[in-house]
Amino acid sequence: MNNLSVRLLAAVGLSTLVLGIAIGVGWQHLHKFTSTASPQNNAIEEAKQEPKVLYWYDPMVPDQHFDKPGPSPFMDMDLVPKYAAQPAQERKPAEDEPRILYWFDPMVPDQHFDKPGPSPFMDMDLVPKYAAPSTQEPGLTIDAALVQNLGMRKAKVQRLPIVNELEVVGQLQFNQRNQAIVQLRAAGFVEKAWPLAVGDHVSVGQPIAEFQIPEWLDAQNELLSQPIGQSPHLLATLRARLQLLGMPDALIAKVEKTRQPETRVTITSPISGVVDMLDVKTGMALASGDTVAMVNNLDNLWLDAAIPEAQATGVRAGDKAIFNSVNPGDPALTGTLEYLLPSINDNSRTLTARILLDNPEGRLKPGTSGRVLLQSSTKETGLFVPTEAVIRTGKRVLVMLAEPGGAFMPTNVVTGHEQGSHTRILQGLDEGQEVVASGQFLLDSEASFLGIKPKTAEGHDHD
Repeated sequence: MNNLSVRLLAAVGLSTLVLGIAIGVGWQHLHKFTSTASPQNNAIEEAKQEPKVLYWYDPMVPDQHFDKPGPSPFMDMDLVPKYAAQPAQERKPAEDEPRILYWFDPMVPDQHFDKPGPSPFMDMDLVPKYAAPSTQEPGLTIDAALVQNLGMRKAKVQRLPIVNELEVVGQLQFNQRNQAIVQLRAAGFVEKAWPLAVGDHVSVGQPIAEFQIPEWLDAQNELLSQPIGQSPHLLATLRARLQLLGMPDALIAKVEKTRQPETRVTITSPISGVVDMLDVKTGMALASGDTVAMVNNLDNLWLDAAIPEAQATGVRAGDKAIFNSVNPGDPALTGTLEYLLPSINDNSRTLTARILLDNPEGRLKPGTSGRVLLQSSTKETGLFVPTEAVIRTGKRVLVMLAEPGGAFMPTNVVTGHEQGSHTRILQGLDEGQEVVASGQFLLDSEASFLGIKPKTAEGHDHD
């Protein structure tokens, strides 16, 4: 190889060495620049993302706060930071996202909260309760199988004749039209008194007492002194005299037949009933007109019902009355209101309605009190639903309306009076609609839980 070739090879090698050194130095400077710039940028980004530390604390003693990190003075552990809450990113809710009604603890669903957070009852967060989607039909939809399992019963809104009813208190009394008073028409002496007392039951012809009546003797002797068959008019006058003195016709006929005067007579009860008054003892002397006994019949009784003065306007004679004694073993009696007494009780401000009640077998006793249901029929009709279907909350009155397709809708109604087991509906329902008569409280609770508002009462009064 000549000298020229050697020099060319040396020049090429030297140039290659210089170029390699230059490239290495440049790469080293570039790597140093990028390695110093990246940590600064990363620190800035991390500073932007890392939340602010409020203080450091020991989780076992959370009430003690420290302004710098370090070991805990209470436990064998390091303090942990407490970060500030990061602001929530605002986002626009989706149009199809359901509305949150409230938050609740699934273990205590009756307690509602207006914002999220930890549950005060359990170690868990509150969960949201969403409103029904807007695309859902209004009302509460229940599966048919669940309706059957819950035993829900429906009833139709019916149009029935209106019967005005008034429930008051009443008390049974003796029917004074079925009362008998036993008196003496002539003075006499009690020779024998039967062992009777007030409250005893007596039958017709029951002996009460045997009397000796001296006044009968003169009148009988005058009758017996007249020849038989003569002076019929005088004989009739003498018999009438004895009758006025209280001598029974049978005893007068016996005296005329035997021609012997009689001064003893046995007084008997003229009717069957209860002895209400008895004032006779053996050896007593009684004057003319003195009352011996008083007997009340129990075949029928008076029922005196106390009607408040403000409610007496619609009550009239002929109304039907049903009496239920306070004793559940007594039968219910039905009668007719005979008349209203013309005066009002000054103390109770009530009007007395007198009702005649039949008393079969004498089971009910005077003085018995109870409830009286007065019913007066009219020619008007109205809409009625079973009383058990009406939900009264204190602020509103509603029913659960069963709509076609298995939906249920709470509906506000305006109610009238109760008639038997039904309640009159003045506003809110139409004839033929169906309401839930059993299980409606469960549906109302679920409807309130889902935020379904009751339908307002519409329409006119159903008179």
